[in-house]
Amino acid sequence: MMQVISVPAFTDNYIWLISNEERKHAAIVDPGDAQPAIEELQRRDMQPIAILITHHHRDHVGGIEKLLEAYPGLPVYGPASEVIPHLTNALGEGQQVRLEQLGLEFTVMVLPGHTAGHIVYYGEGSLFCGDTLFANGCGRVFDGTLEDLYHSLQRIAELPTDTLVYCTHEYTVDNIGFAKWVEPDNPALDERLEECWELLDSGRPTVPFELGREFETNPFLRTHIPEVIARAEEIAGRATHTPADVFAVLRIWKDTEYD
Repeated sequence: MMQVISVPAFTDNYIWLISNEERKHAAIVDPGDAQPAIEELQRRDMQPIAILITHHHRDHVGGIEKLLEAYPGLPVYGPASEVIPHLTNALGEGQQVRLEQLGLEFTVMVLPGHTAGHIVYYGEGSLFCGDTLFANGCGRVFDGTLEDLYHSLQRIAELPTDTLVYCTHEYTVDNIGFAKWVEPDNPALDERLEECWELLDSGRPTVPFELGREFETNPFLRTHIPEVIARAEEIAGRATHTPADVFAVLRIWKDTEYD
């Protein structure tokens, strides 16, 4: 059975260590900083077997070099269409990542938007999605497009509702703040916020989270809901014609007025 350990990094990043019940080996997901990952591995007496990268941003790849110095020969998996330091295994849509020592396997999905070549790893009822989907939010668009990101989120939305989503930032409370701008009368947001503060106050992260909860509280997955459409049209000062159009209005609004 898969076991996942969260390793805080910087001010709000999470590095994920994927292991199993034996907890002797681990795969490292998006190590923006090597030191916290190395310290956690040493504390648990675990041996890393691979590095899995979702996209090229520094806070996701910055620790690769020092990890390879500490653990020479580690394979580095990442998107084929992005420049990833020390990449050994370039991945595209539908490819499999088999972690033999853990007895685990993940399928790669190419989900552009946050970056043009962003990939995610899906398997074992879990999604390691980098900066594509956040709890109650989604990533900004950098070198991808708004349309790309909308369609990528729709692909995630097709996964089973009990999928555990491992994003890489602790943005949940802040994202709920924006979601309340969009839907101030949505009671599910108040409930979610209370749950988040209980977790954070006890020293626990708000991620992973179940995908199904997002359909109640994440405005970027609720672009077909009448109240969300009305709010987008109010902000845009015009009619919207598709859920993708609603999504673009909301993402731009968040970028320019909230963040």
